[in-house]
Amino acid sequence: MTTKELSTTEAGSARQIQQCIDEVAAGGGGRVVLPPMDLTLDRGLALGSGIELVGQGENTILRKGPGRIYPLSGYHNYGMCDVPLQSTSGLEPGMTVSVHDDKGGGFSETFATITWVEDHWIGLDHGIETDYRQADNPRLTTAYPLIFAHDVSNIAVRDLRLEGHKADNEESMGACRGAAVYFYRSAAIEVSGVSECDYDGEGLGFQICRDVVIRNCTFRDNSGNGLHPGAGSTNVLFEDCDSHGNGNCGFFFCVRANHISVRDSRFTGNRTGISIGTRDCYNLIENCTVDGNAGAGILVRSSPRPVEVHSCHVRGCTIAGNAATGGKGQIEIVTDAHDLIFEDNTVRGREGGGACKPGFFIEDTARDIHLQNNDVDGCGQEVEAAAQSLALTAPVIECGYESGTDTIYRHLPA
Repeated sequence: MTTKELSTTEAGSARQIQQCIDEVAAGGGGRVVLPPMDLTLDRGLALGSGIELVGQGENTILRKGPGRIYPLSGYHNYGMCDVPLQSTSGLEPGMTVSVHDDKGGGFSETFATITWVEDHWIGLDHGIETDYRQADNPRLTTAYPLIFAHDVSNIAVRDLRLEGHKADNEESMGACRGAAVYFYRSAAIEVSGVSECDYDGEGLGFQICRDVVIRNCTFRDNSGNGLHPGAGSTNVLFEDCDSHGNGNCGFFFCVRANHISVRDSRFTGNRTGISIGTRDCYNLIENCTVDGNAGAGILVRSSPRPVEVHSCHVRGCTIAGNAATGGKGQIEIVTDAHDLIFEDNTVRGREGGGACKPGFFIEDTARDIHLQNNDVDGCGQEVEAAAQSLALTAPVIECGYESGTDTIYRHLPA
């Protein structure tokens, strides 16, 4: 494997680092090693296939640059690889930007790299994701992931400190298009030893990805979720991670996030601890601590048939001190969820508002929820559930990382 170790001079700007990454990727891939440094980025760093980006732990700091907003000068339509702006001051090719409006969100936001700047227009490396109409306040912003990858494989990010400086970024990064660390339609990804904080958006997110391992990382004090595997991502391991102080969930399973293991990790002081929803099935959560979150420690959120949550297993976890200001219990299961196992967990209430809530709150519409050897104390009651929602015997399921056959990938691009 090629290894390119950069000096502080060679890593003096995001543009220089990106140039090195691109050169190593063009040569077949390898390791790009950053020195001890403290660098403010004016663009995100894009990884190519076969690239391993490595720092020196807490001694290599990458900071998000201040956010800027550029109003569009008029309507512009889906698929165009350019955008009209009232001003292009400070923009240059190679910078990463996002296009937003007041109406859209999700995948209708556009994240792209500038390819050219001319008069009051800029070029983008791909077409915009929707129509942007003047009445909806369309604008281009310098919201971007600090590190990202699209349509690549065999990549790694290791031993870095990332700081988002959300106070300097009034426009947040849309969760479907970015996060402080973000991957899209990619495979064979490893992230380890990354400490991230204070991003206006999510800490780590990925969409339409497979075969991902996240180890020994911290994501804290972000405005959105701490961790967000989404949009059909499959065969993923989270191990020894911390997610705390985030404005939304510590861990958010998004649509059809399947065959995921979350183990030996901690989710504390978030709005919700762990949230599981639409088509999030065959997932395993084990030996985790879910503590002091404002809402439920574990929420199985509304997901009516045929996209209901099923076939998940939570075991050996400590779920305590949650639901002080929201949530219906330490564990809350709603709508049509079924075939869930909660086994050998320690569940504790919270002094004040959380103490009067049950350990398990299960709506009457849920079915085949199996509770086994859970130690519940300090709650208003152990379980609030109708008899028909509970199963005396455990459903037989295969779940988690490296479970299932090759058919678990057939919904993903080839």
